[in-house]
Amino acid sequence: MPTDDPRERIVAARLRLRQRFLAEMERTPARSDPRPLGSGPPNRHGMPRIPVGQTPTAPGKWPVLDLGHTPSVPLEQWHLDIAGECERPCRLDWAAFRALESVEDVSDFHCVTGWSKLDVRWAGVRLSTAIALAEPTEHARFVAFTAYDDYTTNLPMEEALKDDVLLVHSAEGAPLAREHGGPVRVITPQLYAWKGAKWIRRIELSRVDRPGFWERNGYSNTAHPWRNDRYS
Repeated sequence: MPTDDPRERIVAARLRLRQRFLAEMERTPARSDPRPLGSGPPNRHGMPRIPVGQTPTAPGKWPVLDLGHTPSVPLEQWHLDIAGECERPCRLDWAAFRALESVEDVSDFHCVTGWSKLDVRWAGVRLSTAIALAEPTEHARFVAFTAYDDYTTNLPMEEALKDDVLLVHSAEGAPLAREHGGPVRVITPQLYAWKGAKWIRRIELSRVDRPGFWERNGYSNTAHPWRNDRYS
């Protein structure tokens, strides 16, 4: 039965999305690759802890990479638009975003340039929660991100809906630093990190794939670390 309670609507929409995409999620390489490339004991998903070509950073080290511009977005001016193939497009200000269910998680961060930051403690909103809030239509198959520095990237829905894909507002117990994408960035632990836009300002649901900045400039559209899937 339809409900006007936004919490119940989000839960119902997430369940519908999970039912639609569960089989595709389980077939993604980070969960099902029979011959993953890497080393070390299994990670949280059964893949080798260190993907091929990656080196763990020293404790406390988190390199900074961007397009040469670090936006400054005060919380009172920050907003996140969710639009496209959905029944309830919306704009979230900081208060509305923080009112969504927040979770804590620990995951690894793999940069395509060859370093991995392991066991990062995150806090944020699952991307699937934000997507469910907008109630995607049955035609929504892809997600495109736009950042406050105009950076763009993209995900298929089966990657976007994974529980460890977060809109993070905190890292290691502190608000996410501006140089790392604060106040809010996307993280994609089962893909290379460029798939998670810093300084996120727009999520667009789409019927078709829309490759972003690096995807249009020679990087892989799929970005699977355990296949050394760096470049197109």
